[in-house]
Formats: sequence, C-alpha cells, structure tokens
Amino acid sequence: MSRQRARRGRSLAAALLAVVLAGCGSDGYEPAGPFRPQPEGPPPQVGPPTESSQAPAPGDPADPESEEEAGDPNVVASDLTVPTGLVVLPDGSAVVGERETGRLLQVFPDRSPARELMTVGGIDTAGDGGLLGLAISPTFTEDGLFYAYVSTATDNRVVRFPMGGTPNPVLTGIPRGETHNGGGLVFAPDGTLFVGTGDTGDPRLAQDPASLAGKVLHVDVFGRPVGAGPVHSTGHSDVTALCLGGEQALYATDDSAQGPDELDAVPEGSDAGWPTAGPDSTDPVVEFDPAEGGLAGCAVAGRTVFLGALDGRRIHTVQLDSRGAVAEEPGEFLTDRYGRLRTVVLDGEGALWITTSNEDGVGSPAEDDDRVLRVFPPGGASDSPL
Repeated sequence: MSRQRARRGRSLAAALLAVVLAGCGSDGYEPAGPFRPQPEGPPPQVGPPTESSQAPAPGDPADPESEEEAGDPNVVASDLTVPTGLVVLPDGSAVVGERETGRLLQVFPDRSPARELMTVGGIDTAGDGGLLGLAISPTFTEDGLFYAYVSTATDNRVVRFPMGGTPNPVLTGIPRGETHNGGGLVFAPDGTLFVGTGDTGDPRLAQDPASLAGKVLHVDVFGRPVGAGPVHSTGHSDVTALCLGGEQALYATDDSAQGPDELDAVPEGSDAGWPTAGPDSTDPVVEFDPAEGGLAGCAVAGRTVFLGALDGRRIHTVQLDSRGAVAEEPGEFLTDRYGRLRTVVLDGEGALWITTSNEDGVGSPAEDDDRVLRVFPPGGASDSPL
C-alpha cells in the first residue's frame, strides 16, 4: 500500500538550526563506545595496478556458460565484506568501502588484484550502521580528499580524509539508530554536498524540523549549511543513495520500512510525505513493491536511472521523459544473477560499477562473495539529458 504523505514548511529558524546541528539521537540504540579516529600509517599509493590482465570488452552481461573456464568478466573484485560505498577515480579505477570493517580497497576494471589502502577507524557497525557512503572531493585531483558517511556509537556523521590519513568531522550529530541510518552522498556541480539520512526507525523524526533524521541535507565542503539551513528536503524513510541527473536534478532512493520503496525527485524545500500525507507532498517518480525493492543504489545516464535492489536482487532501469516523469514500464537486468545488489555508480565509459551485499546477514553468500561488478548495461542508456 502507498505511504501516506505530508508537507512541512520550507525553512527553519536560525535558533532551531543551532540546536539541530549540535544534537544526536539514540532511539533505542545502545552505544558501543565513543568515536575515536585511528591514525593511519604512511599514505599508500592510489593509482594504476602494477600488473594488468586484459580488460573485458564492452557489451551485455557475460554468457554464464563461458564463465567457468574464463572467469566472469563482470566481476572485478571478490571475497569482500559487504562493500557499500564506491567511487570511481579519475584514472578509471575505483575505491570501495566495506560497511562492516571500514576497509577501503582500490579495485580495477581489468580485474587486477584489489589493493587494500586503509581502514576508517572509529565506526560502529551495530544494526545496519558502519561505513555507508563514499564520495570524492570536487577538487580531488588537487587535494585527494575522500568523504565518507559513517556510523559511530553515538551518531551518524560525514568525515573527510586524504588516503591514509585520519578522518576529520565535516557534519556530525545526525541521529543514529539500529536501522534506517541513511548514507547517501553526492556532490553537486557547484561543489556543495548533498547528504541523505534515515529516520533511525522512528518515523516521527522524518518530518520533525528539530531533527536531521529522515532528510536530505545540503552543506558545503566544511559542513556549513547551504542557503537557509542544512535541510534540503524532509519526509524520507531511509535515503540510501543520491544521484544527479541533467539540469542538476537530484534523485534519492528511499528504502521504506512499510509499503513500497521509492525513487524520489528531491527539489529544494520538498517533503516526500513520510509518514504523514499532505496536499503539497511530492509524489515519487516510481515505486517498487517490497519484494522487488530494497533500493540502495542510484546512477543516472542521460534519461536512464539505474537502481540497485537488495531484496529485488536486480538492477532496475527507469526511463524518464524530458519532464522527469517515467516514460515507460521500468526494465531490469542481472535479476537473480549475483544476489543482493547495492551500490550503483556510472563511470566515464558508460559502465556500471555495482556492489553485492550477500554477506550482510540477509543474503545467501556464494563462495566468492561479496563482489564488485563492472557491467555495461544491455542496450546502453539514453544520451539525451533529463
């Protein structure tokens, strides 16, 4: 059944904002200890592999019958532990973060062995918390900075660090719970950062103006609010991923505890309507039944949106028209091929980097799970901007 929807006001008072930024939530969550950033050793090298094998040619997903002999060309890394955040680097390789260990590894499109880079210290993995999102600085080629959305014992927060360095807080005090901790991160073209949070299992927080939970937040690289306040949109259940389309249109995957999961368009000042309905609430772009949902990844290419589905065990493809509405019945691929699919990131060649999540305690892991995939989607994607 559809979720009830409502609208909240578009701005917050300055005094209230100061309270929000200083606060954090518990909502039944039992802290395991304080946040203690761990100093790392000398920064490792992040760059091309020292030895390379032949990269798979672009095309549709591989023929399963040929994989036993040659290996699956879609799999670029395996034997990981719940890989969640992933960013593609300027050199075409990627860095992936493991939710439960905080490890960051560099993985390569030609299937060269993964290279362990560092471990993000101080995270708390109780419930569905841990290292939940990754992004790279808009000036990465100059500063080499990574941004991560992580759970600590007392809050969720955004931190930044150079590879091998100590994480420094950017935005703290995002409520922490056993479930629905959010984790979406995406930089806008102007260099500001959007942050997706969850309601921590307490739906009331999503439309509470005194809470950062169940929101999309908008801050600069130092964590300072953009515009009237950090709250860009409200009324979300669990914003697991954020992605940008043409004309800087912002989209969010919202993994609901009740009813269908959603792909939402997220204009400034909007309310996605969780948990209470209102006439000005923003309708979802598209909904998916829970059995096909568990939305946890989002990438846009032209007018095509690719969505990773944990429970659905597939990649959904959503074709949008020039107004941002669904143009045709959503498609899918990789259905039941690799299990639970989480993060989805598009690279410069039009390939999708996808992480599996079969070691998360819910899936049925294969011997080489979890894996990072790099797949060219069947039929490609529309080149027309949204």
